[in-house]
Parts: sequence; structure tokens; C-alpha cells
Amino acid sequence: MTMSHTGGRRKPPTIHDVAREAGVSRGTVSRVLNGGHYVSPAAQEAVNAAIRRTGYVVNRHARSLITGRSDSVGFLLTEPQERFFEDPNFNVLLRGCTQALAAHDIPLLLMLAGTEDERRRITRYITAGHVDGVLLVSSHSGDPVAQELREAGVPLVACGKPIGLGKVSYVAADDRDGARDMVRHLLSLGRRRIGVVTGPLDTPGGVERLAGYKEVLGEAGLPVDDALIVSGDYSRASGEAGAERLLARAPDVDAVFVASDLMAQGVLTALQRAGRRVPQDVAVGGFDDSPAAVAASPELTTIRQPWDRISAEMVRVLLAQIGGEDPAAVILPTELVKREST
Repeated sequence: MTMSHTGGRRKPPTIHDVAREAGVSRGTVSRVLNGGHYVSPAAQEAVNAAIRRTGYVVNRHARSLITGRSDSVGFLLTEPQERFFEDPNFNVLLRGCTQALAAHDIPLLLMLAGTEDERRRITRYITAGHVDGVLLVSSHSGDPVAQELREAGVPLVACGKPIGLGKVSYVAADDRDGARDMVRHLLSLGRRRIGVVTGPLDTPGGVERLAGYKEVLGEAGLPVDDALIVSGDYSRASGEAGAERLLARAPDVDAVFVASDLMAQGVLTALQRAGRRVPQDVAVGGFDDSPAAVAASPELTTIRQPWDRISAEMVRVLLAQIGGEDPAAVILPTELVKREST
């Protein structure tokens, strides 16, 4: 195919060039580019082959003017920016969502909104139509961003069952069942004074993992002792501080279920500083099976969240919602992974 030149510069191929190369109309090419509706398999293959031969690249801006879509998705984290860099779960999820969207040739925009001003700006940006939908990675009870996006009709999928948001799509690991598995494991080792460092209790993971802990103690006929329950915020520092509070309140604690691996690293630091051996004196179980679990010393027994499936399902549910389907909920099973800390 002969390409025109202006001033010695090669002009990029156009939709007309693709149509000519494929031997079809411009309208057929346009229909292929916008989903392949009402196009025969033979014509679709001819157009795709012509796109490969010509090197044609879709002009997303021009297409967005026609379709009313941005052809991009937001990955929204409503946490302080330092949490994104500290917590390995966010990076694992971001990578998985990016890969899942790449299969659809859709870019992912990272949005960090940890302050009130940032949340206002991000909400304005999203509701102005700059992204087609949002993957909400951290949601606290009463989160104004999530509520405003829902009220604005923005397609939205939360990671974890959101609290107080009504009918919203979400994909979650089975937090409660995972917590039950961990506490049963600690009980099977003969531990009876089992403490817990919870996640934030305005988040679904924090609430569900604490509920699972309490349920299994009840099954075993053990009392729920408030002295054995301390809260954290999923940061390593909060795990360290939580373990110090536990040791002060209940020096006879012989196991700790920690609601995230990163917090569990902090718990290990505090226990070692206090002269407690892990697991001989105190067994420690985490949650997530994030890179923090194998970086810990000793390596953490933990609950594995299926991050690859979570990210793939979040993308699948969001794209379906963008395409007009109703909100959906997906709950995925967790798995106990035994290592050196129990």
C-alpha cells in the first residue's frame, strides 16, 4: 500500500487505508472497531488483518467523541499515598487489574485520594466522564467518594464487600471463612489465649475477619475476652503497637491472629523485642499471603487471598457493568498456608 508523505514525514494510516486494504467499506471498519456488531466473520478477519498490515492505531479521542466513552478505567485508592507504597497488596492488585484490562486494550489510571481535597478533585474528574468506570480498592464506611460515584451512576466495582453502600458490585475473598480457618488452626496447636489484631473496623475486611475469630472461639467454648482484641489499620506500625498492647493486657497470650501480613510483621518485631519466641511461646498467623508473608522472619503462616482471580473478576464485572449489566457480587474462597510462624 502506498502511503502519502508531507514534508518528508510519513502520515499515519487512517480508517480509509484500512478499508481499502481490507476491501470493505469504511462503515464496516468502524463497526469492527466498536465491537464487531453486524459484521460477518470473514469481514472481521479481513479488517483485523488489514489493521495488522497497515499498522493502524485507533484514535481513542476521536472514538470517544462518537461513543461517549473514554476507553479507560480508574483504579481508585482512598488511602494516604504512603499506604500505596507500603502495602504490597495494593501493588499486586494493581498489576493484576492492569494485565486483565490490557487483554481488552484498555488503559488503567491510578488515582490516589487520601485527603479531602484529593477526594473532591478525583470525584469531579471521574463524574465528568474521564473514565468509563472505577475499580475501588479501599472503601471505608461512610466513604463520600464511593457514595457520590454511586449516586452519579458511575460503573463501580469494590474490592471487598462495601459497608453501607447499598447495591454495589464487589469482588471479595471470603474474609470471615478465612479467619475461621486460621483460628481453628491455632486452636489445633493447643493454643487457648488467642489474641487478634484487627483491621480497621470501618472496612469490610476488618469487620468480617473479627467476626470469624469470635465465631470460632464460641464454637470451641472459649470466652471472647476484650483484653485479647486490639485494632490496627493494616500498617506494619499498627501491628507492632497492637502487639505491645496485647502483651501489656494479656501477658499469657499464646497466639495472635493478625488481619494482614504487613501488620503481622510488626507483631513479630514486638514479640521478639519482648523476648517471646515465635512459634514456641506465641504462634502468629497472618492474612493475605502477600509478599510480606515470605519476607517475614520467621515466614508467616497465613490465609491466601486469590489475588489473580480477584483482579480478573473485578475487571470482568466492571466491563459487564459498563456494557449495561446489573451490579454483581463475587465471593472467592481463601486457603490456609502453613509456614514457620505457627
